[in-house]
Amino acid sequence: MPMSTVRTSSAAPSRDPGPSTATSLARCVGGVDRFLTQHWARSVHLHGGGDFSDLLSLGDVDRILSTMALRLPAFRLVKDGRTLDPSAYVRSGRVGSKGINDLIDVGRVYAQFHEGATIVLQGLQRYWEPLARFCRDLELFLTQPVQANAYITPPEAHGLRVHHDSHDVFALQTFGHKRWVTYPAGSDGAGDPTLDVELAPGDCLYVPKGVPHAARTVEATSVHITIGVRASTWQDVVRHVLDQAVDELALQEPLPVGFAHDGERFAELVAVRLEALARWVRDVDPQAVGTAMSRRFWSTRTPLLDGQLEQLVALDSLSDSSCLTRRPGSVCALDTDGERLTATLGDRQLRLPLAVEPALRLILQRPSFVVADLGEYLDEPSRLVLARRLVREGLLMVVRA
Repeated sequence: MPMSTVRTSSAAPSRDPGPSTATSLARCVGGVDRFLTQHWARSVHLHGGGDFSDLLSLGDVDRILSTMALRLPAFRLVKDGRTLDPSAYVRSGRVGSKGINDLIDVGRVYAQFHEGATIVLQGLQRYWEPLARFCRDLELFLTQPVQANAYITPPEAHGLRVHHDSHDVFALQTFGHKRWVTYPAGSDGAGDPTLDVELAPGDCLYVPKGVPHAARTVEATSVHITIGVRASTWQDVVRHVLDQAVDELALQEPLPVGFAHDGERFAELVAVRLEALARWVRDVDPQAVGTAMSRRFWSTRTPLLDGQLEQLVALDSLSDSSCLTRRPGSVCALDTDGERLTATLGDRQLRLPLAVEPALRLILQRPSFVVADLGEYLDEPSRLVLARRLVREGLLMVVRA
């Protein structure tokens, strides 16, 4: 029998939460601490009573489809459990002097939708600002990569059949209703469901990776957002260590000629290599491994640079009395080798003199500041140079020039 489910409720937050908050996760799950201890990576969780229409409304979908000139693979159509051939909904065109053949044919997309096809918008966190900010807030709290797809499904239809994902999923219902069914992890979805529920606008269903599930609309069109969390695992840490061991211990050398003819002798050689590997692993610096894994995450967070042209223009009038603030969704991880300071700002790195470290740490501790506030650490020309550089790189924004 389907399990009984208790819905919890919470109010929607402000649009621009600060870095590393739990605001977006709380919108999805309600009590964050309880969710992390009882459900995260373990079991299905349902939370209701919210409002996700600010992230993607039905009108937003119309604007995206009809005005943004989408190209594959930013969208696809799915019907009766299979992806339709793109030739049924794309056309050729030109961008400047270059011909393209994967441009959305808006009229045919709407026609396919009318005939029962689900419209899938992929990678929305890359170009739809409300979801870009929402996903970045999740990333900064979870320190895991996050992506966003949207599924616009016509009445009495389903897109994908029973399947499981290789990543955790938050399904956010923004318009209409959709019925979700989940099954025990490791099953093929043929037995009794663990959950059978109809999501209403404002509901969120969390499904851990590996849990079979399926969804279909009822009597009306549905719009829901799937937030995918591609969590790093301890397996990734072990692989990072072993990749280093392969280089250090010359493990890429070929096996001896004829190894398969003498299993006993080969086993002795394997034992020697495994003992050497065990000794090497025992000497690995855990701090270095942790630093490398952290740096890998921070270095792949692309800056959110909306409004950057206006910021660059404002730099012409930047002065000691200018007020600056941290750009929402920005990241900054500091590292030093004793000679230089490295600031990782998402997908870019700045190599800076050690002398600016106190000023930079002050900047990171304050939601906003006046350039003159850095006077304790830097003279006026130096602090203006630092401020301009951090605005150009997307860490700061000019509030008042």
